[in-house]
Amino acid sequence: MTQQNQSVTVPATMRAAVYRGINDVRVETIPVPEIGPGEVLVKIHTCGICGTDLKKIHSGSHDAPRVFGHEMSGTIVRIGEGVTDFAVGDRVMAYHHIPCGECYYCRKQTFAQCEVYKKVGCTAGFAPSGGGFAEYIRVMDWIVQHGLIKIPDDIPFEQAAFIEPVNTCYKAIRLLNLQPDETVLVIGQGSIGILLAALARQTGATVLTSDLYPERHAVAARFGLHHPLDARGDVVAAAKAATEGRGADVALLAVGGNSLIKVAMDAIRPGGRVQLFAQTQHGEAPFDPAAVCMDEKTLMGSYSASVAIQDDVTRMVFDGYRNGFDLTQLISHRFSLEDAVAGIDLASHPQADSLKIVIQPGE
Repeated sequence: MTQQNQSVTVPATMRAAVYRGINDVRVETIPVPEIGPGEVLVKIHTCGICGTDLKKIHSGSHDAPRVFGHEMSGTIVRIGEGVTDFAVGDRVMAYHHIPCGECYYCRKQTFAQCEVYKKVGCTAGFAPSGGGFAEYIRVMDWIVQHGLIKIPDDIPFEQAAFIEPVNTCYKAIRLLNLQPDETVLVIGQGSIGILLAALARQTGATVLTSDLYPERHAVAARFGLHHPLDARGDVVAAAKAATEGRGADVALLAVGGNSLIKVAMDAIRPGGRVQLFAQTQHGEAPFDPAAVCMDEKTLMGSYSASVAIQDDVTRMVFDGYRNGFDLTQLISHRFSLEDAVAGIDLASHPQADSLKIVIQPGE
């Protein structure tokens, strides 16, 4: 393994998009992180920009400096002592959160509430924060053991970078326990909204999609989503018209904005479910308590990934690429690391033609 480590030249410094404060990200030269026993160093190929990255950048929820980015794939260039399941040259993706598997929350399969899960196990330096907006990341030992996934040679890095977001979406869909005779309204057709809708469709349910932009509905149609609703119109009336006046069985909020919670609640039938997927900012939101009590409507949430479905998601993403579930179609813009700030700015101000935006530090 020492010989393998010597076969790849790794520089002492690298470029990274460093968070320096609220709305302040700068491309800088920083040290390549050192690795310890049980760890690996990964050269990043592709890292998607996630809404949670943007929230941290714009809200100041985390102290600076940091390097964000967690939807990442790349190649192992160094391995630490004791690593036997991976080698230099392996193509991999890394989850940045993995739970302990033993605590109360893990026993209840509420993994995102596990204290170990809340620790970040990948870093480009500074406080661990994912690190995918950099040339290299250090992957810590518990992630190497349980959250580092080998990528087959026939699967592009871009497809593999979707494994973590697909996991979060698939977890949400499984929680809903959808039935083939149900109708699902997905509000928001960014890349995550399209993923949620496509996965909901795989259950056999009828899926209605709502968005402001026809361009996004056109991309959604490539994933078999053919019931678009114009978000500028009366979405509640449209959902009822599509369901014999009842309302959708499920409304899934794939876009932030607490004002949409009322729309979602109004759009579902008595006994239906509303799932919040994008509401990650603390605050207060009004809703009608009688709709929950007397109309028996359920308001629920889903957050982050589940280790319990990790193998299923890996197969879904890899086999899907081979069989028409090509997630690279969701990538609208690719930015070099030097242009990462422009990529973050575009992701922060979505346009009609912008979906998943990725930063690609290297081929």
